[in-house]
Amino acid sequence: MLILGIESSCDETGAALVRDGRYLLSNVVASQIDIHNRYGGVVPEVASRQQIASIIPVIEAAMQQASCRWEEVDAIAATYGPGLAGSLLVGLTVGKTLALAQKLPFIGVNHLEAHLYANWLRAGDGQLVGTDWRVQEGDPLFPLLALVISGAHSELVLVHEHGSYELLGQTRDDAAGEAFDKVSRILGLGYPGGPAIQKMAQQAEDAYVQQQKSVNQARKAYRLPRAWIRGTYDFSFSGVKTAMLNLAEGASRSMPAEQRAATQVTQYTRMGEQAAQHGELDVALLASSFQEAIVDVLAVKTRLAAEEFRVKQVILAGGVAANLSLRQRMAQELKPLGVRLSYPPIDFCTDNAAMIGSAAFFHLALGERHGFDLDVQPGLSLPFKK
Repeated sequence: MLILGIESSCDETGAALVRDGRYLLSNVVASQIDIHNRYGGVVPEVASRQQIASIIPVIEAAMQQASCRWEEVDAIAATYGPGLAGSLLVGLTVGKTLALAQKLPFIGVNHLEAHLYANWLRAGDGQLVGTDWRVQEGDPLFPLLALVISGAHSELVLVHEHGSYELLGQTRDDAAGEAFDKVSRILGLGYPGGPAIQKMAQQAEDAYVQQQKSVNQARKAYRLPRAWIRGTYDFSFSGVKTAMLNLAEGASRSMPAEQRAATQVTQYTRMGEQAAQHGELDVALLASSFQEAIVDVLAVKTRLAAEEFRVKQVILAGGVAANLSLRQRMAQELKPLGVRLSYPPIDFCTDNAAMIGSAAFFHLALGERHGFDLDVQPGLSLPFKK
């Protein structure tokens, strides 16, 4: 089954062709990072207008990249939630229109579920071996534990089988990716926050190694709080974000007025004043300490859940799954348990249409379809067991 997947939930516009839920023939993404960077985050109206301009060229490019004709496509899938309403409408409307015009089955895909299925993707124009579409060599093993971490979501999910999800824990305030973005603004490092903080943290750790100090010393240069919320698998990242803001404001107040004026920083780059006072390494150490605080909670809670529920595998999903420090720490935590760890290539951690095509396959294989009256659901969640 060859599926054209379309993704437009936020500020990325994507189209991809995926065979049998696993094999990637093409994947095209039009990014808006440069547009939204000047605002320090995504502006919904700007994002949806850019989606309109990008979506048809992106679909055409995906078809061309795969050397695919419309007669070869078996179904069309598009994201219908969660996400920004305006952006979702663009992709969903185009997807339904193409399905109607080409007389093809259509299915709407849950964006969060699709992030999980990025772990099923592999390169090459392969095909199913045998008749069991549910399980193929190289697939993640059920039951598994999924850590879904993005700009809007931080959820720990027990996955029993395809389509069967049990929520174990979630964020009570800021998502991990949201915390990265907000702290990056405080540090004056730009948008998106995750890659910016990771890059700055690496500078601090490299500098400490050169000074014959340990990487852990860099990561613990600042004592930042962790909200463990004992007895649950829930997360909370607002406290560590507020601690970073307080450090920034304290540095600003202690700086002479003339020096403060000379830095000419905005309210979102107060930590730039601390860089002027103490040097760039200090900002890098703050980034390293903050990243470690986030990674620490995510990795430990995931390990505890993996141990309690005796899962065979842990998968990472969402934009924050691209964080290298998190991947390394997670591997360390799970190794003593003998639990496998997998995560998508970095390009498939962020929003893309390949994961939409993958998730769609498993629903279509079960005989599921959507009508052309399907509407966007910006607040959609995973279909958890009651």
